[in-house]
Amino acid sequence: MDKKRILIVTQELEPYFGEGGMAKTVRDLIGKSQSSGLDVRILMPRYGNINERRHRLHEVVRLSGINIIIDDDDYPLIIKVASLPGARLQVYFLDNEDFFKQKTDLIGEDGTSDGDNVSRMVFFCRGVLETVKKFGWAPDLIHCHGWITSLVPMFIKTAYKKDPIFEDSKVIFSAYENAFKGLLSEGFESKAKINRVSQEDLIPYGTGTNTELQSGAIDYSDAIIEAAATLDKEVAKKIEATDKPKLEFPGEEEFLEAYMEFFTTLIGE
Repeated sequence: MDKKRILIVTQELEPYFGEGGMAKTVRDLIGKSQSSGLDVRILMPRYGNINERRHRLHEVVRLSGINIIIDDDDYPLIIKVASLPGARLQVYFLDNEDFFKQKTDLIGEDGTSDGDNVSRMVFFCRGVLETVKKFGWAPDLIHCHGWITSLVPMFIKTAYKKDPIFEDSKVIFSAYENAFKGLLSEGFESKAKINRVSQEDLIPYGTGTNTELQSGAIDYSDAIIEAAATLDKEVAKKIEATDKPKLEFPGEEEFLEAYMEFFTTLIGE
């Protein structure tokens, strides 16, 4: 029997970006998924403060060269790869000079969003799906972590719903504590409205606050995981009200086994 395929799309991952929290959760989850017999692939942004020499990133020319259109402008997608320490797995990094050159966090010290993070998020989410199409690798499960991944569920259920690569994919969104205050950045609707996405499709995301991004992702996902002990009140209410499969926060010690059992209920063994 072929291995079940899981695509992990993440905002943070040890040892590349982030400390503790999401970064550690995703790193541990990758190891557990691999040891449980899943075929795992990982995609994340290539932030400017990721040291390419230290982590031995190099460009994958055969995957690079796609152009992502945002607001009628073309942005080239560069794919880089590195071997994840302690695992026989590769991490694919999505890069672009306009969006990921800066060597600072995307959220300022005052907790507000820094720069044009809407365009950065749209570029990343579209880039993820275009990269997976280039893999020619149809995931059984797509697991999204972090606000920068929040448009992936919507794109799969709208613009990419007829694509054979994604037609059988189940999408899980892991909800974390809010990472920023206020709007992600101005112009959310115009920038997120790509080809085959309507204004109505974007309604669940509101104007692009952290709470609204998570709420929209929950609406379009097939299942939800509470990935933190404390969530935004509105996000917690949204999860409580949904009749979709959901996993309550299982604690920091037992979460890996709970996640594997949850995956099995969605895609089988």
